[in-house]
Amino acid sequence: PFEGSRSWAGARPELRAIGHDSNGVAAHMGLLRRFIKVGEVDLLVAELGLYGVRPDLEGLGISHSLRVMYPVLQQLRVPFGFGAVRHALQRHVERFGRHFPATVLSGIRVRSTLPDARLDLPPTRMEDVLVVVLPVGSAMSDWPTATLIDRNGPEL
Repeated sequence: PFEGSRSWAGARPELRAIGHDSNGVAAHMGLLRRFIKVGEVDLLVAELGLYGVRPDLEGLGISHSLRVMYPVLQQLRVPFGFGAVRHALQRHVERFGRHFPATVLSGIRVRSTLPDARLDLPPTRMEDVLVVVLPVGSAMSDWPTATLIDRNGPEL
């Protein structure tokens, strides 16, 4: 995801969680509180992103990472945790439901601004992704029904 000289430093997450084991960095995740627009509704969320896990730990890390982050989400008093992932990760993220009240939504396009202004590209991009919603301070029934989410900024 980060090409050339890019790093997650420019993403400005509010919180970065980095897990280590005896072999070094095992996994990392970032969090950013922001207002997104779900259909016509402005909604405060804690966007979870910048997720990565070392290849030898794939399939083990994200549930543990969310167990660590969930109390932080509660302390931040956000109604929802929000994330977007590629369709190829559907089976992986659906495992969240074993440990968390997460809901995976499909058929939703997510609009983000590009991280850099370029004259040869439009200022935003649309992605057909899976949306992961984690109810924290609100019930899942309070999540608006929509086919478009506008991040009001770049992807975390």
